[in-house]
Amino acid sequence: MDTGLKGKRALVCAASKGLGRACAMALAREGVAVTITARTADVLEATAAEIRAATGSPVIAVAGDITTEAGRAAALAACPDPDILVNNAGGPPPGDFRDWDRDIWIKALDANMLTPIFLIKAVVDGMVARRFGRIVNITSASVKSPIPTLGMSNGARAGLTGFVAGLARQVARHNVTINALLPGPFLTDRLRGTTAALAAKSGRTLEEEIAERAKGTPAGRVGDPAEFGDACAFLCAASSGFIVGQNLVLDGGAFNSTMG
Repeated sequence: MDTGLKGKRALVCAASKGLGRACAMALAREGVAVTITARTADVLEATAAEIRAATGSPVIAVAGDITTEAGRAAALAACPDPDILVNNAGGPPPGDFRDWDRDIWIKALDANMLTPIFLIKAVVDGMVARRFGRIVNITSASVKSPIPTLGMSNGARAGLTGFVAGLARQVARHNVTINALLPGPFLTDRLRGTTAALAAKSGRTLEEEIAERAKGTPAGRVGDPAEFGDACAFLCAASSGFIVGQNLVLDGGAFNSTMG
């Protein structure tokens, strides 16, 4: 399909690797000029070079912590009027809520709820004025099917989801859409890291542990990040303006529900 995105500008957060990188790559393939952010400058620059080489689209790399005011200011200075915003940040660690004090909770809220809201606040009025905008929040399948050990992620991401549910319906008449992608298990560095810890406990190899994880999805496998990127590009397409305030689960069918 022709997404109608050629010549648009996108800001993609936490895009040096994993799902953020996949989204940036997919958008660049559609002719979007992409600005990518992440904390580690050398990894980010390498990713930018790879996307440029693969797509021919311009890519700007802005190293910094998007969860801080300074990080957001730097990203927005490089891409002040994006047509597309992809919000993304690593999730807080697992654990028992009895061990989390206020500072730990605030850090989780800053990263997974407030940062996306502040970025939306910075760009949404410009999108409204130009009568085109696509905002995609990468959250988690745990928004719909909570994971007991990920209480901070469940809470912070659900808070963002609740906020967006109202705002998305206020700006939709201006051809500005806000939706979320909710990933289940995808073959990323984060999945490899968490799976390696499980493998060490179980005595299985990393590959065996990933295969075991894959059995939990009706698809019988974990996701390819490129699939996730393509879903992001679809939500950002010019023809997707009637998709408003939705939370699309990409988990190989693991979330078991008659209605999403």
